[in-house]
Parts: sequence; C-alpha cells; structure tokens
Amino acid sequence: MKPPALSISLSSPVNQMVRRGRVSTPFIFILIGFIILVAILYGQDFSCTLSHFDHHQHLTTLNHSPSIPKPRSNFVERKKKWRREKTVPFAVGKTAESCNIFDGKWVRDKESKPMYEEWECPYIQPQLTCQEHGRPDRDYQNWRWQPNGCDLPKFNATLMLEALRGKRMLFVGDSLNRGQYVSMICLLHRLVPEEGKVMESSYSSLTVFRLKDYNATIEFYWAPFLLESNSDDAVVHRIADRIVRKGSINTHGKHWKGADIVVFNTYLWWMTGLQFKILKGSFKDEVPEIEMLSTEDAYRMAMKSMLKWVQRNMDPKKTRVFFTSMSPTHSKSIDWGGEEGGNCYNQTTLIDDPEYWGSDSRKTIMEVIGDEFRKSKAQVTFLNITQLSSYRKDAHTQIFKKQWGPLTPEQKADPKTYADCVHWCLPGLQDTWNELLFAKLFYP
Repeated sequence: MKPPALSISLSSPVNQMVRRGRVSTPFIFILIGFIILVAILYGQDFSCTLSHFDHHQHLTTLNHSPSIPKPRSNFVERKKKWRREKTVPFAVGKTAESCNIFDGKWVRDKESKPMYEEWECPYIQPQLTCQEHGRPDRDYQNWRWQPNGCDLPKFNATLMLEALRGKRMLFVGDSLNRGQYVSMICLLHRLVPEEGKVMESSYSSLTVFRLKDYNATIEFYWAPFLLESNSDDAVVHRIADRIVRKGSINTHGKHWKGADIVVFNTYLWWMTGLQFKILKGSFKDEVPEIEMLSTEDAYRMAMKSMLKWVQRNMDPKKTRVFFTSMSPTHSKSIDWGGEEGGNCYNQTTLIDDPEYWGSDSRKTIMEVIGDEFRKSKAQVTFLNITQLSSYRKDAHTQIFKKQWGPLTPEQKADPKTYADCVHWCLPGLQDTWNELLFAKLFYP
C-alpha cells in the first residue's frame, strides 16, 4: 500500500500563506498532526522501502569490494595502476631504477632470435638483405642482448600496435635510422593483414608505412644532419663537400610536427675530418658566407637546435622523443687486435673485450651529447646503442648487399676494399635497438 501523494499547488492557500509569511500557529499544529498520522498508518511501508534500499547498497558494496575483484589479467591490472600513477606517455610499467639496460653482454640465443626471417619482410632494402646476397653464415642473427642484473622486457608487437592506434611514429635522420625504421616495420607487419598495410615511398624525404586498420603511420624522414644541408636529397646525396646551414632546424622540423613518437639520430655524416663547413646565410645566396667550425662545435650546434625544437614543439604530456647515439663502424681491424689493413670483412665473431671502444666512435661527440642533454630542459630519452653495438663486428652487411655500381677488377680481387662496415644486416643488430626503444617507451 503506497502512501498518498502530497502535492502543493503554487496557487493553493497553504503555499500563499508560506510565501506571505503568515502561517498561523493552529495551522502548524494541524500540519504536524497530519504528518504523525500518516507515519503511523504507513510506517511498515516506509520500513520495507528503507530495508530494500539498505540491501541494495550492501550488494553494491560487495560487488565493488577490493576483496572480490573482477577477473583481469595481471598485465591489465598493472597497466591500469601505472596509468593512474604515470607521468610518462605510453608507459605501462617501469624498469627497476638499479637496472641500466645498456650495460650488459651478448648471449647466444637460437630459440628467440631472429624475431623474423629476412624473406618474411618485403620492406628490407636490398642494401641490407645479406642472406639474399650470398652471406653464407647466419650466426649474426642468433644473439640476444642481456643487461646486467635485469632482463629486457620482451618485445610485444600487439602492445606496440595498440599503442600506435591513431598515432604517428617518426624516425628522423640518416640511413642508419632508416635501418631501425625498417626493423620496426618488420617486427610488426606480420600481425597486420595485407590489405591493412601499405608502404608509401617517393623521391621526397618522407617514407610512410600506413597501418590502415589502426589509423596509424610509421614514418622515416631523411635529414642526415637534422639541419638543412646540401645532402638533403633523399636519393642524390653522396656529396663529399658537405655544408650545413646554421639555424635551419625548422626547414625540416615543420614536417615533424604532430608526431606522437619521434626517434632522432645524426652522427656519421658529420665525420668528414676535424672541421666542418657551416653556412651562415642561405643556399640561395650568390656569394655564400661559410664559417669553419671544429666538428665537435658544429655537432654541438645541431644538438642545441634539436633540443630547442623539441622543447618548443613537443608536448611531453602527449609525445615521446628519443635520440639514438652513434652507430659504430668497424673499418679498422687493428682496433680489436686484428691484422693491419683489415676491417669488418669476413668477421663472424663478436668482440669479447667489455672495455672495447673503436677509434671510429668519437668520445668527444659523446661528451657533446652529454653536455647538451644535461643543460637542456627538453624531455628526450637517450638510447645509448654505441657500446653494445661496438662488440658486433660480425653484424655488418660487409659485401653481402646490392652494390651501387659495378665492381672493378681490383675490388673483386680484394673484397675488403668494398666491404660496408657501416650498415647492418636485417634481421640483426638493429632489432635489438628497437627492443631497447620498446623498453624505454613502455617501461621507462
């Protein structure tokens, strides 16, 4: 039995008396008496209603009690908890603070390495397909990087693809960064159906791998100095007399805006000697004004420009920026105790000296990077691949690649004269670079 509804019209005498402030004492006693009578007559109904409400509240509390959680995987729970606490975009967890993932050793691993086969990835440039071009051994594919005192998070292609949904990932730099870009595509593309992906490449500086179902792109932008230079043509750029224009980061930078993950690199193209030519005006000037700087000062100029650009254009609450350190070359076998005049050609073993540092990797450049990163307020994650890559004299493309031109009889007679000791076979070392990138992206 429901209690009768009590309605008061705006025009009723009761309402008018309340509004006018003329409620008489007898009326108040009559109203109180009426309320008491209703409570006595319908108290049982009120009691049942309140009892039902309390029971509903009790069930709701139990259903949301921490002691009876809804079934979820540990990974999802950890991810949700980290998202509540995190201040770093894309992170789902964190690496132990005592763990330096760049300090470790290489261990042989034929079970999990390589993570894909060369023939499975049609996006590898012919300059990096060593098996296709006759390399007889495969051991260079079977090494895993093992940090001291901890483990690298396993590369999770599904997580990476989901993180890229609706996003733009951009690699900016030279051909070594392009190799890392292609490696990332090879690590992911098998999970995407053929109709859901396309590589859009042209003669411009930008190459785009489009993931249609994810509304995402993985891109590479050719800018070997990051600043504007006379080597910016993506195809015709093999120029010995290299010149970089001072203060020109926005020439290329305008094409980087809007990216959610950016991976920069620049090093090898600066290594032309002890000095470098810097253009103070414009490449269109009739009489160019050239300034000679030491290579270190020229490189410092580029680092400052990159860091300022990141600070001004990248929102650290939404984007992640990485810088990959110098990729070592192995052009002097005397560095690791080999014969004089040799290089990476025919090398199939690793360097086992943990203190090894090749002469082609300038420590002064590493010092410049360290100085500028420490002074900058830009949030850039440093991927220190130099030391761990220095041990891998076995992993270069050597002579097993597409050659740019016909070989001379002299070259054919002495293969080490045309061995490529700069670039790396895929699959291979650069997949590890992306494992390190994955670790820093999701577990900083």
